[in-house]
Amino acid sequence: MCSWLLVFLNHFSQRLEQLNQYPDFNNYLIFVLTKLKSEDEPTRSLSGLILKNNVKAHYQNFPNGVSDFIKSECLQNIGDSSPLIRATVGILITTIASKGELQNWPELLPKLCLLLDSEDYNTCEGAFGALQKICEDSAEILDSDMLDRPLNIMIPKFLQFFKHNSPKIRSHAIACVNQFIISRTQALMLHIDPFIENLFALATDEEPEVRKNVCRALVMLLEVRLDRLLPHMHNIIEYMLQRTQDHDENVALEACEFWLTLAEQPVCKEVLCGHLSYENEVCFLPCFCHQGDIEEDEAIPDNEQDIRPRFHRSRTVAQQHEGDGIEEDDDEDDELDDDDTISDWNLRKCSAAALDVLANVFRDDLLLHILPLLKELLFHPEWVVKESGILVLGAIAEGCMQGMIPYLPELIPHLIQCLSDKKALVRSITCWTLSRYAHWVVSQPPDIYLKPLMTELLKRILDSNKRVQEAACSAFATLEEEACTELVPYLAFILDTLVFAFSKYQHKNLLILYDAIGTLADSVGHHLNKPEYIQMLMPPLIQKWNQLKDEDKDLFPLLECLSSVATALQSGFLPYCEPVYQRCVNLVQKTLAQAMSQPDQYEAPDKDFMIVALDLLSGLAEGLGGTIEQLVARSNILTLMYQCMQFFRSARRSDQSLFPLAEFFDFPLSADFMPILGTNLNPELISVCNNATWAIGEISIQMGPEMQPYIAMVLHQLVEIINRPNTPKTLLENTAITIGRLGYVCPQEVAPMLQQFIRPWCTSLRNIRDNEEKDSAFRGICTMISVNPGGVVQDFIFFCDAVASWVNPKDDLRDMFCKILHGFKNQVGEENWRRFSDQFPMPLKERLATFYGV
Repeated sequence: MCSWLLVFLNHFSQRLEQLNQYPDFNNYLIFVLTKLKSEDEPTRSLSGLILKNNVKAHYQNFPNGVSDFIKSECLQNIGDSSPLIRATVGILITTIASKGELQNWPELLPKLCLLLDSEDYNTCEGAFGALQKICEDSAEILDSDMLDRPLNIMIPKFLQFFKHNSPKIRSHAIACVNQFIISRTQALMLHIDPFIENLFALATDEEPEVRKNVCRALVMLLEVRLDRLLPHMHNIIEYMLQRTQDHDENVALEACEFWLTLAEQPVCKEVLCGHLSYENEVCFLPCFCHQGDIEEDEAIPDNEQDIRPRFHRSRTVAQQHEGDGIEEDDDEDDELDDDDTISDWNLRKCSAAALDVLANVFRDDLLLHILPLLKELLFHPEWVVKESGILVLGAIAEGCMQGMIPYLPELIPHLIQCLSDKKALVRSITCWTLSRYAHWVVSQPPDIYLKPLMTELLKRILDSNKRVQEAACSAFATLEEEACTELVPYLAFILDTLVFAFSKYQHKNLLILYDAIGTLADSVGHHLNKPEYIQMLMPPLIQKWNQLKDEDKDLFPLLECLSSVATALQSGFLPYCEPVYQRCVNLVQKTLAQAMSQPDQYEAPDKDFMIVALDLLSGLAEGLGGTIEQLVARSNILTLMYQCMQFFRSARRSDQSLFPLAEFFDFPLSADFMPILGTNLNPELISVCNNATWAIGEISIQMGPEMQPYIAMVLHQLVEIINRPNTPKTLLENTAITIGRLGYVCPQEVAPMLQQFIRPWCTSLRNIRDNEEKDSAFRGICTMISVNPGGVVQDFIFFCDAVASWVNPKDDLRDMFCKILHGFKNQVGEENWRRFSDQFPMPLKERLATFYGV
């Protein structure tokens, strides 16, 4: 912003504050807005907007006479002949109402509803505009006893205006009612049938805004009142197919949302079967939409407003242990963010997302309808058509993977060639689509697909187009996660490219580059710890580290990256350890001091400085092990950690970074620590809950039988989590491991609850690979069964299945399995065992017979 403009705005702001000291200033503003018709409309509107800001900031200090005058003038001028002034008055009314004034302005809603019946169009439209804003901002209070439920009168009133001769009024009426669909407001539910009938009557309205609101209403009704739509579903689907092709893009976008919502309904497959072929063609069409075709733009400076606010995502314990088969599900990394520098939701993305979810519903059945079209698109001579085909191929990857496998040997080389296409949009979407098939690529011989793909993606990381750079970096990070140590032979080549990108990238893509480097470190681990790799990688990272100030938000991704690098480099990070460690401690101390001195002003971004610093300290501790003890001894980090825990607890906040850090630093355990972990066993906060759960398990192994006083504090919550429906797989696995470990060290306390968790416990751990965590958990379950054998009887088949999941248990653990299996067989007798084991799937039966002789 120009310096003179900053000076002007600063002066203007100060002048406004001075004027606000005069009681009559707000009277003057409302006078200019409503009465001074000799002034031009923008000036009058500006006066109203200044008054609106004053209402937001100072309304409680307005004298009664002033506020009453403003209210009166607003209602008298809601029908001003100028649309701009009507809209400004409506905004002012809504702002006053949102200040808790709906209760203190009892005449407002009745008066606005009365004005709807005015024969003057301006009055009716102005009143409806204000009511729409009130419905948007105050929907909840409108359905409360506090106002004597005015919606009982308002909803029927709105429905009368669905047939008004003005399209603007019709649009207002639908928009008002739409605000109450998702909440299933009783006043609307009582009139649900006439509402739906009126919507159908407006389905082909000539006004795009009306059609858009009709589509929006049907999408929400699909979510909350499917029962009322089902009898009409055939016609609704036909209608939405037409509207998805509407010449107005806003209407088409609302209609496209219908397919996303329908895919979540159990009836989706049944109701769509007859429409499938045509529906797919319709979903293809919006994939041709583009928002610009700039080729070489790397020299054009980034627009800082286009860089999305970054919110820290802490490394979870599950991610730290992913080599042990405990992985974090992260759907965010796979979102359809393929074609825009700003992550705006648009028709193109919505149509691709619709294909994605429908592919997950219909699976390979979809390919019967989609493949003939897809082949034509992918090899089309026009780049726009080919690009949309590549997007479609990526969109169906997850749902149709099995059916696509026979075609991939031909398609993957074709896509790799498309990475060199002369059009930037083709190159960028190809990066994304190839990332969706990375799992298959990695499962093939590396020289055939992985090596060519990696080579071309690295070229695109250095592309002359910023969008392609971004897409290539993101795709390469996905490839890194899939390939892991398969990349080790190519590390020098990879690092050479990523390091060169430091000198090439502007601000936005530099943040994505940090992620790619951090993911590489996570994926190859200690293989990165070679002098030649360290010499390539660390200088540019440390240069950025030195350039950034403590208050710079770009520290977030850099600290996350360094955390992964420190963990991977292990002793190789030692030359950089001390200054990095000290700065992290300083960041924690500075942020904590600010938080404690200004608790009311303490906001999430400030907290993130502390969290990323704690994460990096955790990475240092994990990578350097005992080497870090000298630094810990010379600093106050343990005191700071304790203060952090107390702060998060008193502020009712949660921080997942402290728990693994406590484990690595051998934080002194106390009666205060376990309650803090216990309060974070909240499955609504998945990452926090995950790490608290993991830390409890780790601590129980350290404490052994001394864990006994804390069992009651956490066990019931852990049992609730493992029995909770729709709990993420990672959290279930971590919870099962921790319950097993608690039972291992304190079997007498945990075994009585065995029957309450044994089935989900077994199903959670049957799919993870052999490792130390699984070993300790199964030792715990075996010990608990020996204490309470009756607790496993009803679900013994699940225990058998979980035992069979082991590939190579340690000898003493195998003996524990044998003892339990043979003990159960002997107790029930040979004949009962035979009948019981006949229920087993044949692979399970054979495995138990081969390995355990039962």
